[in-house]
Amino acid sequence: MIRQLLKSDLGGKIFLFLLLLATTYVALANLALPADSAFHVPTYTVTLLGKYLTYALLAISVDLVWGYLGILSLGHGAFFALGGYAMGMYLMRQIGDRGVYGNPILPDFMVFLNWKELPWFWYGFDQFWFAMLMVLLVPGLLAFVFGWLAFKSRVTGVYLSIITQALTYALLLAFFRNEMGFGGNNGLTDFKDILGFSLQADSTRVALFIASAIALAIGYLSCRYIVNSKLGRVAVAIRDSEDRVRFIGYRVDYFKLWIFTFSALLAGVAGALYVPQVGIINPSEFSPINSIEIVVWVAVGGRATLFGAVLGALVVNYAKTYFTGAFPEIWLFGLGGLFILVTLFAPKGIVGYLQRKKKGAPAVAQAEAS
Repeated sequence: MIRQLLKSDLGGKIFLFLLLLATTYVALANLALPADSAFHVPTYTVTLLGKYLTYALLAISVDLVWGYLGILSLGHGAFFALGGYAMGMYLMRQIGDRGVYGNPILPDFMVFLNWKELPWFWYGFDQFWFAMLMVLLVPGLLAFVFGWLAFKSRVTGVYLSIITQALTYALLLAFFRNEMGFGGNNGLTDFKDILGFSLQADSTRVALFIASAIALAIGYLSCRYIVNSKLGRVAVAIRDSEDRVRFIGYRVDYFKLWIFTFSALLAGVAGALYVPQVGIINPSEFSPINSIEIVVWVAVGGRATLFGAVLGALVVNYAKTYFTGAFPEIWLFGLGGLFILVTLFAPKGIVGYLQRKKKGAPAVAQAEAS
C-alpha cells in the first residue's frame, strides 16, 4: 500500500528515505558513540531536531487544508497547543509528591494558588491512555464544532481566516487566567518522567525523537492517501471552484469538515510530542503569530506538496534558531527577509522553484504565467 501511495511521488520517497536515514543516524550517534567522538550527536541537538519534526507534522496539517482544500487557517496553533496541554496535564500528574510543595495530587501551581481539590477536568490524566485520547478528542472536537458552524454558514475566504485567528486568540486569553486551572501565565512545566522513564535521560530523549519521526512519517502517508483518493480530488475541486462542486451535487461542507477535523488531529499529535521535548507548555503557544508563522513555513516550502511543508518547517525553524543565537536583535528581520525572497523569486515555494528549474523553464517566466 505504501508503495502504491508513493508510486508517482518522488519527493515523498526522497523525504521518507532521508527521514529514516537521519533518524537512524541521530539515534545511534547519540547512544552508541562516545561524547568525544566527532560523529557524536549531543542530546541537546536530538531534542532540537525532535522539536523540528513536530513542527514539520504541524506544517503538513496546515498544508492539507490550505494547499489542497483552499482554507487558509490562521488558528491551527490552537489545536497544536490543546494537544500539548493534554500531554502536559498527564506529565504534571506524574510528578506526584516530587513537586516543590510535595502534594501527591495537586500540581504545584494549584497549591500555590490555594486550590483545595483537583478540578474535575483533570481527572483521568494520571493515565497515559486517557491523556492520549484527549490529545485527539479535544482538538478534534473543537475543530468539528467550529467547522460545522463555519462551513454550514458558508463562511469562506478571508472571513474564515479571521475567525480562525479569533478562535486561537480567545483561547489565549482564556488560558492566561489562573482560575481556568491550567497554570495561567506560567503554564505547565517541571515535568519529571513519561511512562516511568526520566525525561532527562538520553534514551528517553532519543525515544521521543524517534516517536516524532514515526508520527511525521505516518502523518505524511495519511495525508498522501487522502489527497490521492476521491476525497482529495474533490477537495482540490473545492479549492479551485467551490460553487461548481456544490452545483453538481456534492455536500461541500461535509468534505471541508472531514479534512479540517483530521488536520486538527494531526496538529494535536504534534503538540503532544512537542511538550515533553521542550519541557513546558504555556498560553503563548495560542498566540496568533504562531499560527501565522506556520503558514509562512508552508508558503516557503511550497503549498500542495506535503513534503514542501516539511522542508519549509525545517528551513524556517533552523533559520530562526540561527538568527536568534547569532543576531538576537534582528532575527525577525532575517525571518521576514527570507519570506520576502521566497515570495519574489519562488512564489510557489522552494519545491515549486526546484520543479520549474528541473523542467528547464525560467523561474520568473513561469511565475508570471501562473
